[in-house]
Amino acid sequence: MRQVFSVARFNFRGFFKNPKVIVTFLLGAALCYLLSARVMEVIDAYGTPVQLAEPFLWTFGDAYSILLSSVLLLLLFSDLPMAGGMTPYYLYRTTRGKWLAGQLVYVAGVVLLYTGFLFGATAVLCGRHSYLGDKWSETAAMLAYSKLGEELGVPSTVKVMESVTPYGCMLQVLGLLFLYAFALSLLVLAGNLRSGKNRGMISGLLFSLYGLLLNRDVIAALFGWKEYEGYRANLLIGWLSPVSHAVYGRHSFGYDNLPSLSESRLVFAGLILLFTWLSLRAAKRYSFVFLGEKS
Repeated sequence: MRQVFSVARFNFRGFFKNPKVIVTFLLGAALCYLLSARVMEVIDAYGTPVQLAEPFLWTFGDAYSILLSSVLLLLLFSDLPMAGGMTPYYLYRTTRGKWLAGQLVYVAGVVLLYTGFLFGATAVLCGRHSYLGDKWSETAAMLAYSKLGEELGVPSTVKVMESVTPYGCMLQVLGLLFLYAFALSLLVLAGNLRSGKNRGMISGLLFSLYGLLLNRDVIAALFGWKEYEGYRANLLIGWLSPVSHAVYGRHSFGYDNLPSLSESRLVFAGLILLFTWLSLRAAKRYSFVFLGEKS
């Protein structure tokens, strides 16, 4: 394990000075500002406070917000696997399997930092209107129990408020967002190891595009379902779309046959294991180029 963490630690050298990292986090902050604008409009209009975690829950409570935030990681991980001057040393002193494990630890660490940054950005943006108590705010109740939330596209629902506290919900949403982003990043790594640079980014874009196109209108048109049969499309999307598994509000809370949170975690675990296995197979045949020579 020491060798694995040594590889991961080396990958983090100069991380916060990397222009690509700086641009990605700046774009993430800009995305949080744009997506939370609808929430801040409600707060300013009604003058009601919010719980600290609520802006994050509303900002990243739908599939499109999760897709947009995760696509930024494609820019950050476009150069995976990380190879530098110390890579020949690590390959000589360890095995390719341990070197790859170090890459996985690095990716997990970056995704954890990124998801934590998104929460911090939304908390700062609405910080002057927030309180720390673990209790849903009047703003949340107003959005959930009226049509205002639906009209503004703010995903605050009664079933969410009745099933969990704000901080509990925050941990669930952060976990789902992390699992989706981690699976997407491992797909990029597997693609780059298997087919060369930039092929992984194409795989990641196709993975995101699949989640984007798998929506209610497309499914209904594909199967010729009428508007009143939309529940069938929602049910199918809930099980087949990876990004839908990352949306907290699209899970079963005892009202329907949508996947439970545990089942979604199992889906992501399966994807992560699959992409890790593909990366391991590809790493065994991956050609490292140093100073014009292959090792």
